[in-house]
Amino acid sequence: MKIRPAEADRFAAGPGEAIRAVLVYGPDSGLIRERMNKLTASVVEDPSDPFRLCDLTDQELRQDPARLSDEAAAISMLGGRRVIRVRGAGDSLAKTIESFLAHPAGDALVLVEAGELGPRSSLRKLFEATENAAALPCYADDARALETFIRDTLSREGLRAEPAALDYLMGHLGADRGITRNELEKLVLYMSGGEDVTLEEARACIGDNAASSLDDLVDAATSGDLGALDTALARARAADVNSVAILNALTRHLQQLHLALARVEKGGDRSAALKSMRPPVHFSRQAIVQRQLQLWSRKRLDRALELALDAENLCKTTGQPDNSVCGQTLLRIAQGARAGRR
Repeated sequence: MKIRPAEADRFAAGPGEAIRAVLVYGPDSGLIRERMNKLTASVVEDPSDPFRLCDLTDQELRQDPARLSDEAAAISMLGGRRVIRVRGAGDSLAKTIESFLAHPAGDALVLVEAGELGPRSSLRKLFEATENAAALPCYADDARALETFIRDTLSREGLRAEPAALDYLMGHLGADRGITRNELEKLVLYMSGGEDVTLEEARACIGDNAASSLDDLVDAATSGDLGALDTALARARAADVNSVAILNALTRHLQQLHLALARVEKGGDRSAALKSMRPPVHFSRQAIVQRQLQLWSRKRLDRALELALDAENLCKTTGQPDNSVCGQTLLRIAQGARAGRR
């Protein structure tokens, strides 16, 4: 069974007893951990209960394939359904899990954790095509999902973000669900009894290292600076910033430029258009973003947005290497910016 990203959280909260195994995979490691924990909690009330939880590794199952069925068939000493978690899984486990799903033992829920798996992955294909199994993708939050997550997280603590603060949070979070959650928890503690999160409070609390890396990449691409783009891309890879997060940041910035240029076309000047951008452009970036507004037209931004959205779709739905797709897209947009200089 193939679970759509929009249905993933609802499914993780209660997959149902007919589902015997779930593959949790994707580039967002924080979201993988969160959904593994949610799936576990749907069956086991106490996640530290050693009688109802069993952790296995890819290597352990490759050395002893029968152990999966043995653990799934085992009965908890104190009763209750068990959860078997398999860490670091790859395509080498496809036949072992296929055999288990064909003749499942016991009633345990098997949770298989993996990293990025392309559509051609035998493990992913198995879970998507089997009725008593499900494949649960974990990609970086898109703009709508990120906004909902931020609003819901703050609302549970009696907080709400002012529009400028929400824009800032969306521009500086979202690359990894675990990091996003941790940063929002810091913000909740920082507020200590307040209700409305202002832009100043959001800026004072939310870490900016990952955002700076993304800003460097986006600015290099949309300014046509190939040398800076090469350096920023290398730093982002070293920091393990995933390609979908980069493309999300690129799309948001292109949309901001598009809106700003629309104001210019209505008779405003570029300085006023720059000040109108949301989230507000940090003073350290204002000069370079002002230059970008001179390099681009709305028509060429339409094409750049199309490239960014197509690349994100390729990263999520095809077997093409994410790093290559993202890098080529950034390069093409940088070349488009250089064309604007002429």
